[in-house]
Amino acid sequence: MPHILWADDEIDLLKPHVLFLEAKGYEVTSVTNGADAVAHVKDTRYDVVFLDEQMPGLGGLEALAEIKAVRPETPVVMITKSEEEHLMEDAIGGQISDYLIKPVNPKQILLTCKRLLEGTEIRAQKSSQNYLQAFGRLSDQIGAGLAPEEWIDVYKELTRYDLELEGAEEGIRQILDDQYREANVAFGRYIEAAYPGWIEAVGAGKRPDETGRPALSHEIFPTWVLPELEKERPVLFFLIDCMRYDQWLAFEKLLLPLFDVETDWHCGLLPTATPYSRNAIFSGLLPMDIAARFPQYWKTVQDDEDVSLNQHEAEYLQDLLKRRHLSSRMRYEKIVSTKNGQAFAEAVTDFTQVDLAAIVVNFVDILSHSRSDSAVLKEIAPDVPAYRALTQTWFEHSWLYQAFQTLAEQDVTIVITTDHGAVRSLHATKVIGDRDTSTSLRYKHGRNLKVDADDAIFVKDPETYGLPREGINENYIFAKEDYYFVYPTNYNRYLNQYHDTFQHGGVSMEEMLLPVLTLRPRA
Repeated sequence: MPHILWADDEIDLLKPHVLFLEAKGYEVTSVTNGADAVAHVKDTRYDVVFLDEQMPGLGGLEALAEIKAVRPETPVVMITKSEEEHLMEDAIGGQISDYLIKPVNPKQILLTCKRLLEGTEIRAQKSSQNYLQAFGRLSDQIGAGLAPEEWIDVYKELTRYDLELEGAEEGIRQILDDQYREANVAFGRYIEAAYPGWIEAVGAGKRPDETGRPALSHEIFPTWVLPELEKERPVLFFLIDCMRYDQWLAFEKLLLPLFDVETDWHCGLLPTATPYSRNAIFSGLLPMDIAARFPQYWKTVQDDEDVSLNQHEAEYLQDLLKRRHLSSRMRYEKIVSTKNGQAFAEAVTDFTQVDLAAIVVNFVDILSHSRSDSAVLKEIAPDVPAYRALTQTWFEHSWLYQAFQTLAEQDVTIVITTDHGAVRSLHATKVIGDRDTSTSLRYKHGRNLKVDADDAIFVKDPETYGLPREGINENYIFAKEDYYFVYPTNYNRYLNQYHDTFQHGGVSMEEMLLPVLTLRPRA
């Protein structure tokens, strides 16, 4: 039974309120002054304390300070006849949990108790109820033939329930996880059927709005960034490597007080990995066109050599501006360490002195890879909600948030996106290839590749996927759902090594459905 302490010098007049609460299952102890309230709190742990602001002797604000010194975790509700703003500020500064103006009615008190004592449980129950009611409708949608924007809507709704059901009972979380997997199974089939048509439409010069296809990685600059340059306001483009939509929502909560945010979407090119989807963003070209236009750069790309994956993004972007006949002053920066990031945050206004600044932020990608290699990080972030919380904690205390706070005071436009997301890989599938096959876990290219067709998309003709062919028998495979590739040799060793790691390069909603955010300062 929740135990309430109510301190009011007119407590006898509030007897009906006390009886009402007791009838609702609460135990209520009443006192008539602040000193008695403090004494009771020292001896007994209460679930909530109601304090009258104006009491003889030790007043409500003074009692509040002493109660918080003894029981800082106890919710305290201040009740007063005064509506003066300074009293509200004093009370809020004293860490109250709520503030009520007299006269109060019994239902108002009951509602406050429920919110403070049962709010989390009530919200979880309501979210669970809402999700279970939506479950059938979502299953029907997933099983139907969805258009790209409908897939985005399904993904957004599943992500919303994933956030709302954090901490919910294990059964409801399992239902949601199963539906996520069901959706990714259907999404993989959809991409396998639709993707070659999208690439064919790109080759024919057809825009997304002409064909119903989504905007793809190489269309981000032409669609969202370059048009902003015409408005004669500095544009800062941030690419946060390996950022999932749910991680963005955690960042957005901190940025909404500073910026108006417009959300659009693009679909990441396959494979959803730096040499392909990210280089496509900066070049404005499909991977096969990058390889044809920049053979001197492309031939150095090796999937397992991080040093060579993104050396030429600045050159790609300069070339894109030149092809578009834009003489914009451009600056490119890639930030791979906290030291680099702090220096960037301190000098961020320098980046507003050019027409276009492009900034690559690698931390989220580094975190994803570090979790794979660190038992400590895997313990800290054992699942998706914890992984999301870890990235939120980083952002809240990061140089990047500090930079955004500074930019919120400037006359700039900010565009934020990512090259790909990541999926928690929980199922292995065997793959066979020759010794020159690439080493990535969610995609591979090489000769004589063999894999279970249920677990991956096999690309016989790379050109149909907008990919370069580096040999006559060159093929690509992309893992679907949450599969990762393991060779039969030393199968169990690599199965255990890469199980439950966040990976990218394959076909899943988390990797391919990606937000594009346009931020404008509120100031």
